[in-house]
Amino acid sequence: MRKTLLASVLLAAISIPVVASAADAVVGRQLDSLKLKYEIDKDGDYKMVYDLGGGRTQLVWVRSKTYTYRSEQIREIWSPGYRSTSETIPEKIANRMLENSNEVKLGGWVKQGRVGMFVVKVPTDASAETLGDAITAAARTADGLEQEFSGKKDEF
Repeated sequence: MRKTLLASVLLAAISIPVVASAADAVVGRQLDSLKLKYEIDKDGDYKMVYDLGGGRTQLVWVRSKTYTYRSEQIREIWSPGYRSTSETIPEKIANRMLENSNEVKLGGWVKQGRVGMFVVKVPTDASAETLGDAITAAARTADGLEQEFSGKKDEF
């Protein structure tokens, strides 16, 4: 009886459909107040194509998932700036990302698979204006190194 019950529970758990994570409605209201266009991806994150002017755009995600550090709740804003052809980022590119992390005032570079991603972290209770500043910082910084690495190519 126990084996049958356990098998039934496991089978039911396996057959539960995976549902996309819920988007944080607070972020949506803030982006709406900033008049930024977005779509919500399958992870529940807010994906934007940020217009930088001069015919350039930059992908930016505002993550709905938050993280806790001690008493702080943190949200991440991501923007890609480099895609490697292998699992590693070439030494020269990685070192330039480290240098750039030291030069900027908000955010830093991280490796996400084959992508060099610029990440700005803000408190979850940040104002819409602060969130907008973080989005701008992520987009401009990532696009700046994208141009440096690839010439005028605008992949992201």
